[in-house]
Amino acid sequence: MEPVTLATIVLLGGIVIGILIGVPVAISMGLPSALAIVVLLGWDGAALTSAQRLFSASNSFALLAIPFFILAGGLMNTGGIAQRLIDLAQVVAGRLPASLAQTTVVANAMFGAVSGASVASAAAVGSVLSPPMRRAGYDPAFAAAVNATSSPAGMLIPPSNTFIVYSLVSSTSIAALFMAGVGPGLLWALVCIAMVAFYARKHPELGGAQRPTLRQAGIVFLRAIPSLLMIVVVIGGILAGYFTATESAVIAVLYALVLGLIQRTLPVRELPSIILEAAKTTAIVMLLIGVSGILAWVLSFARVPEMVADSLLDLTDNKVLILIIIMVILLIAGTVMDPTPAILIFTPIFLPVVTELGVSPIHFGTMMVFNMCLGNISPPVGNNLFVAARVAKVRIEPMISRVMPIFWALTAALFIVAFVPQLSLWLPELMGLIKP
Repeated sequence: MEPVTLATIVLLGGIVIGILIGVPVAISMGLPSALAIVVLLGWDGAALTSAQRLFSASNSFALLAIPFFILAGGLMNTGGIAQRLIDLAQVVAGRLPASLAQTTVVANAMFGAVSGASVASAAAVGSVLSPPMRRAGYDPAFAAAVNATSSPAGMLIPPSNTFIVYSLVSSTSIAALFMAGVGPGLLWALVCIAMVAFYARKHPELGGAQRPTLRQAGIVFLRAIPSLLMIVVVIGGILAGYFTATESAVIAVLYALVLGLIQRTLPVRELPSIILEAAKTTAIVMLLIGVSGILAWVLSFARVPEMVADSLLDLTDNKVLILIIIMVILLIAGTVMDPTPAILIFTPIFLPVVTELGVSPIHFGTMMVFNMCLGNISPPVGNNLFVAARVAKVRIEPMISRVMPIFWALTAALFIVAFVPQLSLWLPELMGLIKP
């Protein structure tokens, strides 16, 4: 057997087996990749190449944005920013049917727009809104399902750590990706709002919450302005060219820290635990990115992306059919993998295929991230499901039956994102970030 063929079998087989038997994803990616290099170069060459690729994949200035955005999300969650955004969401959604559920959707979109962290959003919003929803007569499993399914909007609405990872792998503009995520992110939130409204028609007893007076609404809005300004500072600074995405992450940390201290909502004694938790999350992400460098080298050496591209193009030259095949593969992968490793593995494989078909790498990035958002709310791995169930104090089994109608509606929205590219590209083109 040819060494390249054997290396490919070792690589792909090792990753699949490792994931299926529950080995941590970083090891499932890294160990088969290193063994595949042993097949290709021998033990000495494998040790040297693996170490080089592990270091070079992690040695990127752009990656500094990830730990800082993670830390900014932790500071916002603890420092009262989440509560003020939830209060504003309640004013915005207060006149809609099943208004507490609609508030959950709006609050998750707002919190995602300032933190880019869907799991943190599910934890923050669910902790605040689950008790009043239970008291208002909502089915606890439905309340948890709405929280779980609406929270991934934060992975699409900028800033987004997931887009930063995709940018690294695909060598595309972070600013363009951030703007491309706005349309799909708003579509995600609108689908959730529509599904909650459909549920409310069958449950008319779930009326609106207490509607605030104009004066109360004005007070809530004024209290939320400093939190909302964070979006303007972070995203506006990137688009205006005042600082890079990495520098904007540092500014987000400083903004959240200063705001929390000024408003006296961020206890100083909580800072060490917030920083420690951010460090743990960063370590996991950086290890995944490091081992993805080894994986990418093997894929390139074995010409796996070219073989996949040739196989798909030999199967059919129909652009629509190929995109559907890729979306189905990514949907299945998303049910068993977290977003970061899935993007690190599949972007080098599928990006050459779609660019051959004339699909913009920016557009494909929004398609991939939308897929990964769906993976975050699908069993068995969907992190948002488990977080939402935990904060709502419900079992995961009854919750899944409430999730699935929203999941299928969002799956239909995925194909809108895939086959209506202007939904993703109009804003980056309008701002001159990419050429029409």
